[in-house]
Amino acid sequence: MQLRFRRTSSRSDRIDRSGAAVSARIDAAPEVPDADASGDDVGRRWNFEPGTEIYDGRTVFRALGGGSAYEVFLVWDEWLHALMVAKVLRPHRLDDERARRDMNREALVLERLAHPMIVRSFGADLSAEYPHILLEHLEGDTLRRLVKRYGRLSLEQLLPLALHVCSALQYLANQRLVHLDVKPANIVMSAPPRLIDLSIARSFDEAAALRVAIGTDGYMAPEQCVPGEGGTIGPPADVFGLGATLWHAASGTAPFRRDRGAGTSDDPAARWPQLVREPAPLPKDTPAHLVDVLRSMVAKDPSARPSANEVALALEPLVAELPTKIVVTRRGLRVR
Repeated sequence: MQLRFRRTSSRSDRIDRSGAAVSARIDAAPEVPDADASGDDVGRRWNFEPGTEIYDGRTVFRALGGGSAYEVFLVWDEWLHALMVAKVLRPHRLDDERARRDMNREALVLERLAHPMIVRSFGADLSAEYPHILLEHLEGDTLRRLVKRYGRLSLEQLLPLALHVCSALQYLANQRLVHLDVKPANIVMSAPPRLIDLSIARSFDEAAALRVAIGTDGYMAPEQCVPGEGGTIGPPADVFGLGATLWHAASGTAPFRRDRGAGTSDDPAARWPQLVREPAPLPKDTPAHLVDVLRSMVAKDPSARPSANEVALALEPLVAELPTKIVVTRRGLRVR
């Protein structure tokens, strides 16, 4: 199935009519990690100039980053009359059937999802000159950038975040889907927080059949690191990813740190320390009950991890002790 946009006759010169309100929002675009950030990128980037039209009435403001198979751009969509995000297949992947198939899979997954904590899609066109998926533009920093800039989150920020993402993961599990890449860079701290990037999401059956490592090394469950040996890949893998993400948010650093250069090691234990090591200690002021919950989420055995719903229930006593007034600040949600 190929998803398509509705076309409009508007042209790229209409970008100037978007107004100052749109321009003021550009700097709030979320961070997107770029897997092709090396200087050797000839033929791997589109190098669109601002105002370039990638589709009828859809013009580029600026690049946001991307992954190994795609670039992400902030765009103005004349038909929606809104600032959006376009995820475009990279030029050197245009003839790559696997890359097109993966993007089509992501488009179909996004089409069937409707949840307040998951980024929304507004269609896709994989047969266009620049094959892409159109996504809503979320204002706010990613959790990764927020922690890097300001340090670890307070409990007043961490606990509501945990409940919001648990809600998204339980919904995905109910849809028989596994995200497989839950990490700080894939959570935008808008109001409410949003889980983004379903580029490697799989159905339960597809996830269980995987036999190659998939995900982001520091946040992958052991069964993702060595498929077929650490247990079946399913919803517990997403719980592990969330546990590692919350650990990072609570401590300010990734829970499973590895030696420099280990990312290219042929030794699984060196590349994925979570296979053999315990996570780094949490700050001493972390409530004991929260420590217990997070430890259960990053258990090596997937059968020992709680479900997303069970995590939310386990955190409720801590949430109940928080003040009740929620405000939005530059650092995300705060409770007073």
